[in-house]
Amino acid sequence: MIEQQGALYGVVLAGGTGTRLWPLSRAGHPKFLHPLTGTDASLLQATVDRLDQLSSADRVFVVTGVAHAAAVSRQLTEVPADNVLVEPSPRDSCAAIALAAAVIARREPEAVMGAFASDHLIADKDKFTQVIQAAMDGARQGLLMTLGITPTRPETGYGYLECGSVVGDGPVMAVQEFKEKPTYDVAETYVKSGNYLWNAGMFVWRVDVFLAELARQQPQLAAGISRIAQAWDSPAREEVLGEVWPTLPRISVDYAVMEGAATVGRVGTIPGDFGWNDVGDFHTLGAVLAADNSGNVVVGRDIADTSGVLLRETENLVVVPTQGRLIAALGVRDLVIVDTPDAVLVCPRDRAQEVKQLVDALRDSTEHSNYI
Repeated sequence: MIEQQGALYGVVLAGGTGTRLWPLSRAGHPKFLHPLTGTDASLLQATVDRLDQLSSADRVFVVTGVAHAAAVSRQLTEVPADNVLVEPSPRDSCAAIALAAAVIARREPEAVMGAFASDHLIADKDKFTQVIQAAMDGARQGLLMTLGITPTRPETGYGYLECGSVVGDGPVMAVQEFKEKPTYDVAETYVKSGNYLWNAGMFVWRVDVFLAELARQQPQLAAGISRIAQAWDSPAREEVLGEVWPTLPRISVDYAVMEGAATVGRVGTIPGDFGWNDVGDFHTLGAVLAADNSGNVVVGRDIADTSGVLLRETENLVVVPTQGRLIAALGVRDLVIVDTPDAVLVCPRDRAQEVKQLVDALRDSTEHSNYI
């Protein structure tokens, strides 16, 4: 049983379209609604389930867009309908997180909240829980906590945290600076130095501390969120939300708050080693799922289930089949093959991050824009 006093408010950000997982992930049915890990649970459901040792269902909030609100509520039957906060339009992560913080602050002004992406994989739930609990201790001391992941390789697809000295008696470390996604050579120096962690984009803080820092650095955004929060439990909610939301700056929480807070010593981190992966593209997805003896991964299937897929003399494929159609491959390796009812993708695994460019091209095309 979770002890309510001092328990975490879990905020799950269910936004974005997962363009690097196109054509499986679409604007109308993005990746967080898909079960991609061989279980029946979607990435969103797995994210909420992961919080059950930290938050009761009535302390879980989900921020999502108008297009996905109904699907989110259908998948999360235990989360109260009032806890699904619907953005009228995407304004990036800072507005979404600030809205949740302000709504929670109305209920409990000094509550500790954690903000989590809806599409990350965590292999070790118990370790994850322990790290969040340690981060909550740092948050109660007034720090804005961000979770860092101990790097296992020079990764160019992630941002990094430059760590400073230990704060207090540990395990919290000060974050000196947030670093952009580096080149391979720079990433190599980061990993070798031992002073850098991957930026996992997971945050823990007291809502009053975060909102005060938001007001210091982003007064326009803070004022707008405050207006919305004041009207949240009144009949004027929709009118005020519709009027104010489009005026909010479109900016990530890293740029808006965390980088500036780090420069004045207000950000801490806890290193996490709990099998984190952000499932950013099909190559990454293939790396975390079970493969056959030749390294082939069939997404959404048990290894023993070969229905709909015929592979001969293939290696290191990532295959996403669709219902009612056979995918056959012969003598190829290191490819991504994704079959959906109206679109097929084939690309080398080492170029999987570039799938976003195809989506950008579709968005610019009057002929093909309906495939996004």
